[in-house]
Amino acid sequence: MELSIIIPCYNAAATIGAQLGALVTERWEGEWEVVVVDNGSSDDTLSVVRGYFGRLPHLRVLSARASQGAAYARNIGVRKARGRNVAFLDADDVIQPGWIAAIGEALRSAPFVASRFEFRSLNAPRLVGLPMAPQEDGLQRYANPKFLAHAGTCGLGVRKALHEEIGGFDQSMAVLEDTDYCWRLQLSGVPLTFVPDAVVAVRYRPTLRASLRQARVWGRENIRLYLRYRGLGMARHHVGRELRDWRRLARQLGGIGAKESRLRWRWTFHLYLGRLVGWIRYGLRPATVGVPRVAAKPVYAEMPQAPYCPAGAGPFPAPQAKVDPRSQSGVDASEGVLARGGRTGWR
Repeated sequence: MELSIIIPCYNAAATIGAQLGALVTERWEGEWEVVVVDNGSSDDTLSVVRGYFGRLPHLRVLSARASQGAAYARNIGVRKARGRNVAFLDADDVIQPGWIAAIGEALRSAPFVASRFEFRSLNAPRLVGLPMAPQEDGLQRYANPKFLAHAGTCGLGVRKALHEEIGGFDQSMAVLEDTDYCWRLQLSGVPLTFVPDAVVAVRYRPTLRASLRQARVWGRENIRLYLRYRGLGMARHHVGRELRDWRRLARQLGGIGAKESRLRWRWTFHLYLGRLVGWIRYGLRPATVGVPRVAAKPVYAEMPQAPYCPAGAGPFPAPQAKVDPRSQSGVDASEGVLARGGRTGWR
């Protein structure tokens, strides 16, 4: 098997059908499978997924109920994947035509790849202008302070062996685990390559209130990432920079006119508010930020010097326990194949 598509889901009955329906129309010469990992859904998610048996090549459904969170579900999916390469999709996004072929071909020559995001087709016009996760023209850049490039999890592809080498996604992180994952791979010497022909339509939170809450959480967890990586080459952040950001935001308040500008200002305010909470939560308890796991020795010779901004994590419940991401000790009794689709896929 060349490629496994991992789709974690939690109460995604309203959206996962669109993602699976888009996969049904995909064609590629390589052999591929789709692995849906259910993280304890209580709605009709599994019924929707079972409706695609026989329509998708090697469709399987796994149960991942021992812990909660997208990171845990993805790690279970990779552990059970049959492909030598894995790619991640979210249950509430929709791939665009040609995605499988683009990501599959890219992984034949590059070890770690990211898709291009498209935001207009699935979101209300007023939310499209929010500075959420720019990944339309290249990798996302981390600028406050500067560090490595990253990409959102949806549309990432990687060699399975590399995923295992760094211990997979950090299961203690409810959000920004994709950023942490990208950085750990790059610090292990694995370059991240942008694939413009692999396009994914990304869905924002359904309401402005939910988007603002997400901004606060991103801001808070960005401080955790900073404290975790400041000793690994990230530029230093200091109180003066934080104060300058707040002063700049205050000056902008008087000149806001258009509705779109006001929404962007509110979103940025909530992001900064979350950062303030992060300094209080993690700055006073630095032991809680964790230590990133990278490969013991570089697994690739060169690391790109491209420098992240927040990326979404999907509507998953927060992790209930801090699970060591390095643990690869088999599968809990509740994990395993719930159902399996037909083997009549194409090559």
